[in-house]
Amino acid sequence: MHFIPEKLDDYVVKHSEDEPDLLQQLSRETYQKILQPRMLSGHYQGRILSIISKLTHPKNILEIGTYTGYSALCLAEGIQASGELHTIDINEELVDFQRKYFDKSGYGNQIFQHTGNALNIIPDLDINFDLVFIDADKENYPNYFNIVIDKLNPGGIILSDNVLWSGKILEELQPDDTSTKALLEYNILLKNDNRIETVVLPIRDGLTISMKPK
Repeated sequence: MHFIPEKLDDYVVKHSEDEPDLLQQLSRETYQKILQPRMLSGHYQGRILSIISKLTHPKNILEIGTYTGYSALCLAEGIQASGELHTIDINEELVDFQRKYFDKSGYGNQIFQHTGNALNIIPDLDINFDLVFIDADKENYPNYFNIVIDKLNPGGIILSDNVLWSGKILEELQPDDTSTKALLEYNILLKNDNRIETVVLPIRDGLTISMKPK
């Protein structure tokens, strides 16, 4: 969804950092072989994830929702040399695809894949995080936040994708629309939680930055 005119959006992308070759390859193969390729973060949002990671220079990163690994590789670009990126996805069929590209990058030995329900996996991770990216099933966004907030280091950042949900958050809520309902609750949760400072960015489908003060 474009929140600014398409020509202006094209200009923004054209004058932003180029997409790395490896991510271009990953994107092409995703569109050729994998269902729902629109789930990719894509060039522009990927460069935003990359520069946020580079600015924060996190030691440990958590990603909820791996898909084919595009966003994980973007986030990994700012990770410390001794750091770890833990990424969780429920789809075991994508594990080998993800690993192929992780190993082609310079971050393969720092990226740890987890398959299953993130709500079950996260409590067993004996690690705190400096950067968290939430981009999975929308119904569980409030649950993901509640389970990661205590694992977020002071000064850490939570990035939440799709928070504007193609504008559905402004439309009349349909009784069976559980995703929009959860996102409405989630956006209020982030706004009102005094443990974090939050800004919503109208980037692509909406990206929220929430920081835990030091």
